Amino acid sequence: MRTQFFALLMLSTTIFAANKGAETGATLLEQTSQAFTQIAKKAMPATVFIKAEINQSQCAQQQFDPFQDDFFRRFFGQQSPFGQQQQQQQPQTQMASGSGFLIRPDGYVVTNFHVIKDASKITVLLNDGREFTATVKGSDHRTDLAVLKIEEKNLPYLQFGSSDELQVGEWVIAIGNPFGLEASLTVGVVSAKGRQDLGIASFEDFIQTDAAINPGNSGGPLLNLQSEVIGVNTAIMSKSGGYMGIGLSIPSKMAQNVVEQIIDGGTVRRAYLGIVLQPVDKELADAMNLDKQEGILISEVMKDSPAQKAGLQQGDIIVSYNDKPTKNVTKFRNDIALMAPCTTIKLKILRNNKPMLLTVALGSQAEDDVVTAEVIQKIGLEIETLTSEIAAKIGVPADTEGVVITKVKPGSAAAQAGLRPGCIITGFAVNWNNQKKIKNIAELDEAMKEIGDKKHIILIVRHQNFQRYYTIKIS
Repeated sequence: MRTQFFALLMLSTTIFAANKGAETGATLLEQTSQAFTQIAKKAMPATVFIKAEINQSQCAQQQFDPFQDDFFRRFFGQQSPFGQQQQQQQPQTQMASGSGFLIRPDGYVVTNFHVIKDASKITVLLNDGREFTATVKGSDHRTDLAVLKIEEKNLPYLQFGSSDELQVGEWVIAIGNPFGLEASLTVGVVSAKGRQDLGIASFEDFIQTDAAINPGNSGGPLLNLQSEVIGVNTAIMSKSGGYMGIGLSIPSKMAQNVVEQIIDGGTVRRAYLGIVLQPVDKELADAMNLDKQEGILISEVMKDSPAQKAGLQQGDIIVSYNDKPTKNVTKFRNDIALMAPCTTIKLKILRNNKPMLLTVALGSQAEDDVVTAEVIQKIGLEIETLTSEIAAKIGVPADTEGVVITKVKPGSAAAQAGLRPGCIITGFAVNWNNQKKIKNIAELDEAMKEIGDKKHIILIVRHQNFQRYYTIKIS
């Protein structure tokens, strides 16, 4: 009898605990749902729909269309009224669309640069149905950001939060206008941080999320549970062009820096060091007899650059900056670019395997400046000015002029184009009516300042007794 009593007691306790657990779980889900509802109420009125009109003549000038890439597709939102993506250029004005969000009550809107690129007219539609013609206050194609202005006051707006404090696994909310549908909200988590080297923009440090993002979401906000903008939705990784679980957002730390500069001065200026870098891999560490594989290697120092003035040399290995270890080339480059010009930084380097400390006053790089080292590194090349000594080594006449390719990264755009070590860059074609002879890296640097935001470069290259044009995709 006692055994039956205890069995009934245990069964009752188990049932009570199960019911209590179910109630607790339901309460937690309800609280989470309410949190998303509150975010929607605050963020949706501040999220806008953007329509851009692009003239036929402007479309015709775009020889290369980055939005047709099968693997990386932007959310340019080129849709017909029935949601079908346009496959051919329309004879009249082309319509493009995307998302954006208000960051001030007086009408400043943040979006992606590719949403409004080459637009002759931009219309901003608020969540309450009002329409405004917008002006472009400034843009930054190297981070794919733009700031628009509409003339209205007392508007709902969002504030930036800290993307540095964001944790993998944390809830995030994406709001935008996928396929032209008004203010849609999706929920997911932070899948990863610091996604780089994807070939989407010059400066990359993307937040990866599984919140559903589709064409038309581009430029919309990625929010934390405090309704703060911690990212600007920019791209997806997809083989179909639609949502496949991997969305990419520009972190708020990078976006806020660019946006504030545009609002304050109309342009973006970045700190400049003036070096070409490459990672220190295991083979390089072994060849240089390093105690361990660490830091990043300086493969070239630009003439008259802040780096040269501070005493940095080719072959130096940067181990840390401002007491923070250097983990990879892209992270170091991004961190320098986010600093203000004239900032002084401390570098710990290895020279001949001996530690040294150097102080460098960073220079200033205007937004429209193009650094040859950056582009050359992006397409997978290492280069040197052709000297008589190098000419003798590769078996060409001593009076040959140009820039010699010393290394080609496997799988890079340059490798795919067919470039090989020993090829000599003798010319650079800005376009077919503007071709320049190249004798050294300085002349290549000057020529490349004219490429602007083009997605391809044209190099005139000599190999053995033949010379030909090579078209190489930058990103």
